Amino acid sequence: MAEASKIIPYLDQLLEDTSVPKNVRLSIQKAKDKILEEQNDLGVSGAIYALDEVSNDINLPTHARTIIWNILSELEGMKS
Repeated sequence: MAEASKIIPYLDQLLEDTSVPKNVRLSIQKAKDKILEEQNDLGVSGAIYALDEVSNDINLPTHARTIIWNILSELEGMKS
């Protein structure tokens, strides 16, 4: 799943961003783990679920929300 490797740096960027709430970073870490552990559609689906949950968090900074939406678009494309 070479496409997933393009997404990992963006997830890492969000994980290192201290303006992103801790609960959101935990979900981002969960999504990253799903992608790395399960190199198939199941891992991608798990990552989508984890990120979709936090994409509407009211405490999420706008720049982080935009990155998450872009990641979700990429992941949805991988599922097809």
